[in-house]
Amino acid sequence: MKGPLFYSKILLFGEYGIIKDSKGLSIPYNFYNGALKMDENPSKEAMQSNESLQGFVKYLENISSELVVFETNKLKADVNAGMYFDSSIPQGYGVGSSGALVAAIYDKYAQDKITVLENLTREKLLKLKTIFSAMESFFHGKSSGLDPLNSYLSLPILINSKDNIEATGIPTQSTSGKGAVFLLDSGIIGETAPMVSIFMENMKQEGFRKMLKDQFIKHTDACVDDFLKGDLKSLFSNTKQLSKVVLNHFKPMIPKQFHELWKKGIETNAYYLKLCGSGGGGYILGFTQDIHQAQDALKDYRLEVVYNF
Repeated sequence: MKGPLFYSKILLFGEYGIIKDSKGLSIPYNFYNGALKMDENPSKEAMQSNESLQGFVKYLENISSELVVFETNKLKADVNAGMYFDSSIPQGYGVGSSGALVAAIYDKYAQDKITVLENLTREKLLKLKTIFSAMESFFHGKSSGLDPLNSYLSLPILINSKDNIEATGIPTQSTSGKGAVFLLDSGIIGETAPMVSIFMENMKQEGFRKMLKDQFIKHTDACVDDFLKGDLKSLFSNTKQLSKVVLNHFKPMIPKQFHELWKKGIETNAYYLKLCGSGGGGYILGFTQDIHQAQDALKDYRLEVVYNF
């Protein structure tokens, strides 16, 4: 048995901001994926995955039936028979490993599910997001539901505000362009929950809230608009400002050994770094107007290009 593939995602803009109603833009990233599987001779990883699914099944039994109803008996039987989630998506890297699993479970076991083939109204998207938020909270303590939504639909998602999301188109990639969005591997596994709690603690300070609204959200919203319009000059100018704001106010989310590298990008304009997901490790997202210059400046690190301008 092997189920359909569900892809990883990248939140290009909106990390932390979307908690406070900034815009956001999330795109599927097909390099990594996962699927539900059964094997005659399961590996150690398969057995570990199966074990965590056992806990997840118990959790799903307590989700409000007004929200979603699962074919629990079928799900339990499959998990007891050794079903696991076979995934190439790195965990703790900010590319949505739990989101893909949530999407796969909903796709296979939810009754009356909303499908990708129907007309996806805003109401349907919000309903899906609410269901996915409740499901994914098992893994993160608090989830926006966006990662599974992106994984399930395999479409770019534009977040206008908490209650206003839409599937969107993004500008076609330019194969000959030198500009790029890339992932830089920090080599450290990041954990979402501690990072989010640092952010929530900071939100108690008026100065931090003001900075978030006047600087962080302002530049995030501008980046989303620039990216969708294909206004690269403005995009790089706003991404640079965003990179500065993150370096000054989100230091705990940036692994210490990357503080200098982050600063160097802003000073030389060779690249601008930003958080990918909650930070603390995993991938760091980079934007550059010249990928060769960025690769040169970051030659000691592993870069993966995810989008070309």
